[in-house]
Amino acid sequence: MNRRELMLLLGGAMTASRSLRAQQKPMPVIGFLSGGSSAPYGPLVAAFHQGLSEIGYVEGKNVAIEYRWAEGRYDRLPALAADLVGHKVDVIAALGGTPSALAAKNATSAIPIVFSSGDPVEQGLVASLARPGGNLTGFSILAAELMSKQLELLSELLPQAGMIALLVNPNNPGTERQTREVQEAARAKGVQLLILKAGTKDEIDTAFVTLVQLQAVALLVGADPFFYSRREQLVALAARHTLPAIYGWRDWAAAGGLISYGMSFAANYREVAIYVGKILNGTKPADLPVQQPAIFELVVNLNTAKALGLTVPPSIPARADEVIE
Repeated sequence: MNRRELMLLLGGAMTASRSLRAQQKPMPVIGFLSGGSSAPYGPLVAAFHQGLSEIGYVEGKNVAIEYRWAEGRYDRLPALAADLVGHKVDVIAALGGTPSALAAKNATSAIPIVFSSGDPVEQGLVASLARPGGNLTGFSILAAELMSKQLELLSELLPQAGMIALLVNPNNPGTERQTREVQEAARAKGVQLLILKAGTKDEIDTAFVTLVQLQAVALLVGADPFFYSRREQLVALAARHTLPAIYGWRDWAAAGGLISYGMSFAANYREVAIYVGKILNGTKPADLPVQQPAIFELVVNLNTAKALGLTVPPSIPARADEVIE
């Protein structure tokens, strides 16, 4: 092969390489929107990554993720959602409940959105669970519906309880539904319900002072991304005031909370990621029905019960999915 033939061959190879690169699609980008904080949500982000890997996506390898955290400031969510839209992400994972989902919905009607939220029909996110329509689909976490069961568990744990406190975040659009569900359950049990509101770290401290002053004997913590981010503070305050408390997810009991009942939050984040992967693979959100959790976890921390001087009825550990001793 002479020099002229070699140059022609190399030139053709370079042209083919440039053509191939031009045909390759850019790496897709996922917008990750949450009302919570990054550090406390670390295990859930790991579950999200696991779900992505199960459908063939690995961050930094064949997909990029733009993270936006509201740090409990739900009023920041609209701007964060708009920022993701401005970055032209391919799909938005709106995690952390109804506030994130509504912010994403209001920011775009074109970019696909996968949410994890309370009642998505009641909140106006989708037309129906089976046929969501539009650019949204996702998972209903049944947060409000499960809180009546949580109050029943507290009543079983403390059958003589006259007053139980409910802690909710007034900044969460789902708070009204949560409060209504618990009020109905309290009336059915003949229990007086004290409703306390907290949307900041300091307001959580103040709420505990109030419930102790008013002699509430137990606490139900509402389902809320901000509360999840502050779970160490909430668990510590319950221990300091010797107050039995129930929470919505296993992570609370693992952190030293007395008892939790609800869906697996980690499983939910994994499932959201799988839906995100399916959309990246070409499935339309309207063709993915909104799903509800089928498995619920009851976790009891007997170490915490002992520290509280509380005798747990055998019926509760007997049906628990996990007992921490």
